[in-house]
Amino acid sequence: MSIKSEKDFASGVMFIATGGVFAWASVSSYTVGSASQMGPGYFPLVLAVILAFLGAFILFFSLVVETPDGGKIGAFAWRPLLCILGANLVFGALLGGIEAIGLPSMGLVVAILGLTVIAAMADETAFQIRRVLVLSTILAGGSYVIFIALLGLQMPVWPSFLAL
Repeated sequence: MSIKSEKDFASGVMFIATGGVFAWASVSSYTVGSASQMGPGYFPLVLAVILAFLGAFILFFSLVVETPDGGKIGAFAWRPLLCILGANLVFGALLGGIEAIGLPSMGLVVAILGLTVIAAMADETAFQIRRVLVLSTILAGGSYVIFIALLGLQMPVWPSFLAL
């Protein structure tokens, strides 16, 4: 049997490996229990098994279904990886603040603005600041309504030095 899609094969192997690691971690670290008496490791184990089965399904089809170009794996996309990871780190730093370097909490609105701007830079061909600002405004408004107004979570919305 030969590999007919390299991308699907690599994805299947990655899903199986990730599912296996999380299944092992949930079994070794937590009490699993049973379906009627679920322990803290039950749900992670079920999700890990589902992920591993999904990986096996993708792996099987990578060996059976022919793709037009052979599903070659291209160059590694460093820019999107770094932008998305950086956006999440900046969001956490802006929302929670970093006392070690004297950065106060900048609030939910500024954190969402930073998150969307940095994440949008992952695709340099489609980055348009006007669209990103509209998106961040909608996300910040929706997050305010859901988390602050409806759920009543206590978190800073604006930077503390603005005193709003």
